[in-house]
Amino acid sequence: MPSMLVTTPSRDGVGLEWLPVLAGLLILFVPTFYDLAGMIWVRDGEAHGPIILAVILWLIWDKRRVLLDAPVSTARAPGLALLVFGLLLYVLGRSQMILVFQVGALIPVLAGVLLAMRGWPALRAMWFMLLFIAYLVPLPSYFEDAMTLPLKQYVSEVATRILYATGYPIAHEGVILTVGQYQLLVADACAGLKSMFSLSAVGLLYLYLMRYQSWLHNGLILASLLPIAFCANIVRVIVLVLVTYHFGDAAGQGFAHGFSGIVLFVIALIVMLILDTILARFFKQQRATQ
Repeated sequence: MPSMLVTTPSRDGVGLEWLPVLAGLLILFVPTFYDLAGMIWVRDGEAHGPIILAVILWLIWDKRRVLLDAPVSTARAPGLALLVFGLLLYVLGRSQMILVFQVGALIPVLAGVLLAMRGWPALRAMWFMLLFIAYLVPLPSYFEDAMTLPLKQYVSEVATRILYATGYPIAHEGVILTVGQYQLLVADACAGLKSMFSLSAVGLLYLYLMRYQSWLHNGLILASLLPIAFCANIVRVIVLVLVTYHFGDAAGQGFAHGFSGIVLFVIALIVMLILDTILARFFKQQRATQ
């Protein structure tokens, strides 16, 4: 009886081919991340950047087996096309000092490398990591300005209505609140744009780790993140107004102003987890009755 030979990809040298790729990525993107650390991540509301980068590195490490195993097939043509596009985008961003393009180029560059070296299975395995890189991309200033002012106005109006309904002598003109003898300017940090951004990143990572099978469950959690963050910032403004009104301007603008942002983000995260627990029980009961 003739013997059958089964050929398997050799593992000799598997993993070593990533060394020049890693060197190239470091040469390209270390200067970009250095610029991010010195220009963007030092700003108020941007401290989540290094955390996002650490999560991305962990996601790559978590799927390292996909990178270290010998490839079954590759997709060099689409991979090289994506890689060239990413490199051109990076060169444009680097030459013009456009950080949005520089950081955004990391997505097609990594996607192209994965396709060229490990094929479509690797891209499917790393899809969430590539998606999460979007949270590293700094928001364009014109987009921030366009979104921040309307959010501040909505927050100011809602907070004023709530406090006025409870008997406080408060009024607002645009984003300036007048309560008693004090005037408060609703700052950009109180608009909630950064907290919405951060909470959506945490929520998306949480759903990825939980791996719920129900699309409706995942969709409801994602849809709730922005309203939760918006309501949390309304509560933040109300708390700061009350602290200022009862304890003076120094108390409202001092430690309470910065600390309230951290507390309210934690509260928003807890609200998301409570909602997730309720939805998990609901969908579990629904499956049990079917």
